[in-house]
Amino acid sequence: MSVWNIIYTYKEGLLSGLLVTLGLCLIIWASGLLFGVLFGAFAHRQKKSTGWFLKILSFLLASTPVLVLLFWLHYPLQSILGVVIMPFITAAFALSLINIVGVAQIVRDALDDFPEQYAIAGKVCGLNEKEIFSKIKLPIIFRQTIPQFLTLQVSMLQLTLFASLISVQELFRVAQQINSIIYKPIEIYTALAVFFIAICLPLNLLAYWFKNKYTRNLSEK
Repeated sequence: MSVWNIIYTYKEGLLSGLLVTLGLCLIIWASGLLFGVLFGAFAHRQKKSTGWFLKILSFLLASTPVLVLLFWLHYPLQSILGVVIMPFITAAFALSLINIVGVAQIVRDALDDFPEQYAIAGKVCGLNEKEIFSKIKLPIIFRQTIPQFLTLQVSMLQLTLFASLISVQELFRVAQQINSIIYKPIEIYTALAVFFIAICLPLNLLAYWFKNKYTRNLSEK
């Protein structure tokens, strides 16, 4: 049975798993973009309190394997709280938390490293604070951070595979279930690899293009 025959035969199951994976990614990406940017900007302004909290949280998450975090949130924590939460919600929360902290770290570092002379030059030209932010800071920071942001989102897509281990019916788990029925690991996992390459490769290339075209050391004179 060829790859295309497998995809056609099990198209309904694969489509269902694909929709779950994309739904999970949509939640993770949207929460990272919204809350991560806000958290990073707030941490930049409140360096003594929120800034240190972001650093500590970032170090804790970086030191905790994703699989351990998922299992702890899904089993021990729910047992302690006496609640039962859908695996999809647990996975979405855990991975969104990682993404929010990652985006916040990118944003805060970009704001912290932004040279003050750019803002001073804007003031000399007669711009007010709002105009300096919208016409100088925002465009430059966007170009500086977009490669890191895209790379992080690719990593988050790849991390959705771990959701299968707490019984989320995403694409990888569906592929495993199909393989347990027909045992065609080469064809099935090749098709899965092609799917991830088709999404991740363009995003990685785009991040590489942005990095080479727009990013530079802002401290350069």
